[in-house]
Amino acid sequence: MRLIPDFKGFDFFPHDLRLPFMRYKGLALSLSIVAMALSLVLIAARGFNYGVDFKGGSMLEVQSASGPADIATLRDKLGKLGLGAVQIQSFGAPTDVLIRIEQQPGGEAAQQAALKKMVDALGSAYVQRRVEVVGPAVSSELRMTGFISVAAGLLAIVAYVWFRFEWQFALGAIVALTHDVLVVAGVFSLFQFEFDLSIVAALLTILGYSVNDTVVVSDRIRENLRKFKRMELNELLNLSINETLSRTILTGCTAIVVLLALYIFGGEVIRNFNLAMLLGVLVGTYSSIFIAAPLLGYLGVKREWSEGVSKRPGAGGGAAAKTKRENVAYK
Repeated sequence: MRLIPDFKGFDFFPHDLRLPFMRYKGLALSLSIVAMALSLVLIAARGFNYGVDFKGGSMLEVQSASGPADIATLRDKLGKLGLGAVQIQSFGAPTDVLIRIEQQPGGEAAQQAALKKMVDALGSAYVQRRVEVVGPAVSSELRMTGFISVAAGLLAIVAYVWFRFEWQFALGAIVALTHDVLVVAGVFSLFQFEFDLSIVAALLTILGYSVNDTVVVSDRIRENLRKFKRMELNELLNLSINETLSRTILTGCTAIVVLLALYIFGGEVIRNFNLAMLLGVLVGTYSSIFIAAPLLGYLGVKREWSEGVSKRPGAGGGAAAKTKRENVAYK
């Protein structure tokens, strides 16, 4: 007697789904190239709104001594001190506030004077909990290290894909990953969202997520190249994308649901990180379908079959029968 009934589950996408992705590969690649070019222009023209990590300054964490913090009153009070851009945000408990001030002209003495001026303005209504100061030399080094980390991550991933597959797959991967990083960075430049070390961490995470999707599709392409040795390449690529579509979409949707919840309820401190991750998952899912695999349709790829098959007696009939079986299986 079975106490637990059988559960067979259900398919989100039919097994015989054949969406014509390769029909639009030219349009998709053109749009992607335009998006990358626009991102580069935006970054060159507008730059980034660097946070304290990258441009230097001070960060002060305080706690309200009399209930929830009044952010509007704090902005009005501290904005009149003449300290330049002052960023104020709540995080964690309603009583906790994070205050950032930019690097002050005049060196360390001016920065300490600005901090004292701000603490005096807060008075006894707020208790000081933590102070962090990042000097201009350290911030410049952090900025350079962050960019080197992203570039090194790209190169390491390309080397891995090249070692595991072939150079055509590696080229598709680097174009897709560069597209993902540039588009996310371009959005941050366009809207001047704060760009700090957490965004560098998000970009590195996006690289890992995107290459995982790309490797899954590439694995299926390699399997089908061995299985359907005489199938036209564009048809084979389209078949491979469709066969992995369910996994790609469901993985992306699962990540998006979690990131949306964190973006809405996670507070201000990690909001920009979650925004970068959300954009990265969306763009990474797109690039694994419309960039990495379709590029193989232009580059071509090695077809692994033995040239000696046709020389054996009866090889022609066997090859014809095999091709027929492959076409039946594809349909």
